[in-house]
Amino acid sequence: MENNIIETILSNWVQTGFTKAFPDLDTETLQAIDVSAATDERFGDYQCNAAMGLARALRMAPRAIAEQAVAALPEQDWVQSTEIAGAGFINITLNPERLADHLMGIEDHAQLGVPAFGQDRTVVIDYSSPNVAKPMHIGHIRSTVIGNALDRLHRFLGYRVLADNHLGDWGTQFGLLILGYHHFVDQDALAQHPVEELERIYVKSYERSQSDAEWLDQARRELVKLQQGDPAHQELWQQFVELSLQEFDKIYTRLGVRFDLVRGESFYRDRFADIIATLQKVGLAEESEGAQIVRLEDDGLDVCIVQKRDGGYNYATSDLATVQQRIEEFQPDTIIYVTDERQQLHFKQFFTIADKLGWQTELVHVWFGLMRLPEATFSTRQGNVIRLERLLDEAESRALEIVKQSSPDMPEAQQLVVARAVGIGAIKYADLSQNPQSLVTFTWDKAMAMDGNSAPYLQYAYARIASVRDKYGERFPGQDPRQFPLSLKEEAELRLAKRLLRFPSVVLRATQLYRPSILADYLYDLAQTYSSFYQNLPFLKAEEGVRESRIRLCGLTARTLRTGLELLGIETPDRI
Repeated sequence: MENNIIETILSNWVQTGFTKAFPDLDTETLQAIDVSAATDERFGDYQCNAAMGLARALRMAPRAIAEQAVAALPEQDWVQSTEIAGAGFINITLNPERLADHLMGIEDHAQLGVPAFGQDRTVVIDYSSPNVAKPMHIGHIRSTVIGNALDRLHRFLGYRVLADNHLGDWGTQFGLLILGYHHFVDQDALAQHPVEELERIYVKSYERSQSDAEWLDQARRELVKLQQGDPAHQELWQQFVELSLQEFDKIYTRLGVRFDLVRGESFYRDRFADIIATLQKVGLAEESEGAQIVRLEDDGLDVCIVQKRDGGYNYATSDLATVQQRIEEFQPDTIIYVTDERQQLHFKQFFTIADKLGWQTELVHVWFGLMRLPEATFSTRQGNVIRLERLLDEAESRALEIVKQSSPDMPEAQQLVVARAVGIGAIKYADLSQNPQSLVTFTWDKAMAMDGNSAPYLQYAYARIASVRDKYGERFPGQDPRQFPLSLKEEAELRLAKRLLRFPSVVLRATQLYRPSILADYLYDLAQTYSSFYQNLPFLKAEEGVRESRIRLCGLTARTLRTGLELLGIETPDRI
């Protein structure tokens, strides 16, 4: 489908006016001229502020620049009027008839007018990444849901996406775990709650290593056996991995998250020595006190250790080996890593080293602030960790109470299905509606609110539209609203239609900036705009033609809400 990003259409149009009015402007300057949604709807739908930025270069007053540019604009069927305001703001009002034609044209479009910007491009998205033998906890929720939203957004834009769950399945902890397993395992507990039992074993073994030097030495010997490929140790380690994956998959199934690749650090371990050799060969790695380091002071970064003095490797080496493998295997245009803010230095270091090695793939670190819960908001604590499974259980339980109150006549089995969608959706949206880089304080009241910026509010808005369309079908059986044209006469209709027009640009911006919160903000605004539309205009009692036009607007709003929520990984029940 052609590019239907309205900002792009209008920006190209305005650039034409500036080009004709000021032919001496260079191409770079002209391409930087853009149009954005108006900050105040009283002054139009879109605006261009370029005249102010060009005043010094053209040695003219901004208003005079705007006047000449507007005078040189060609006709544009999207535009009803163009006005100059204040010091030189160019305000643009859309043509309602052109807007209506466009919306009717995208009713059958699967992507709601969103072009395939990512076609012929490959992106690897590395997210979630729990550690083997440790239960997933609240700290994993942000990486998982932000990563999955970026995964869905990229696929929607036509990218070839490889979602990679890069497990922590290799390292010194496995020596302690293997030793602890042989001394402390409870086979019944392992069968019932495998990951929790493995964590218990590890904690007990670690605690003993802190006071027993012989225990620690034995754990190191067990680790060496594993690293050297001892069959018994390999088999036991593989059991740990498989048990962990089974538990992780239960969480991912509840969250609606799927991966194309599930590979641990161990998958790349055969490359570690070659990475060090390559760094030495090109003069990047050097010895320092028995370790191999890469000096990055000239890049404003600390020294990066790539091999410890005992010969062991660290995360920088592992991640370099992983990038090398991904480039060889998938030839990605971009590799995106979704982790918390504490890993910023690590990614800056190994990205810089990858660049020095001449690797051309774009590497992006999408970091996020931590999530916390206020004291006593969630009562089930084991140690200082809030288990993700318990959090999801609590969400579904609270959602079930909402569903029982709102739809007491709904069959119990259906109530459970809807409660799952509402509860899991509430957890996800509470995260995704925030700027990823902000610290998120999760509260149940806000997450489950039916009248605020929450998933239940948006899900209810969708269900309410479904109810309106059902009532229309009952009252006018066999009537097809699309037999009548879309007409945008009332201000409430226009406001809603203009919000629907912005969906493609919102999806593109949320993807390019790696911020699902941009989409969440849009969906909340759309739902509020629909609410005003619904409350201020008659629907089923309107005259024929007007009634059908408004039902068509309802249908497009419902599809946009559903599609947008799906991109955030949130389901939309037809009834709550």
